[in-house]
Amino acid sequence: MKSLKKAVSTLALAILATATSGSFGQELTATETAEIGVDALLKTVESSKGYFLTDKDLYFSEIERVLNTFVDFEAVAEVVMNRYASVASELQKQRFANILKTTLTRFYGASLINYSGEELTFLPPSSPDSDPRADTIVGMELRGPDMNLRLQYQMFVNENDEWKLKNLSLAGINLGRQYFTQFSALMSSHDEDIDLVLDNWQ
Repeated sequence: MKSLKKAVSTLALAILATATSGSFGQELTATETAEIGVDALLKTVESSKGYFLTDKDLYFSEIERVLNTFVDFEAVAEVVMNRYASVASELQKQRFANILKTTLTRFYGASLINYSGEELTFLPPSSPDSDPRADTIVGMELRGPDMNLRLQYQMFVNENDEWKLKNLSLAGINLGRQYFTQFSALMSSHDEDIDLVLDNWQ
């Protein structure tokens, strides 16, 4: 049964990846891209949450697979590194992107574990930009008897003309800003050695 569920989930996510691939380019708006990604994510949380107590690695691998379809983890790494990104090598940025992929997957996956079909509402943009390629904030709310969660996705257009997520705020917590504070503190305590910072990231 577990292998069947995984096969069905993999097929659904393959269809999602095709729908959000470069062949569609910017035919999808930032909000539409976020809607597709969040819908797939919530469905995956519902179908996989039973593994959270019995097989956490499987649960988080399912969450990570969905996040990979609409999150640019290399861009997330640059947001978190902030001013330090300019002195980091491409190898260090890629390594940090992989570290953050695990960090965010576990944070996001654990935050949504209580989701059970609550209503998802996308909020109108607070200040629409006339530039169709400008970074866009997509806001949404999850409301239900046991959940009242507000999220904001910072979306950008990548080099393949696709909308991708590079930062998010969850329940009022700006993860890019929070993780930069952690990164900066580690830089100060490890003599500005980025490799040591990555070695000690938790």
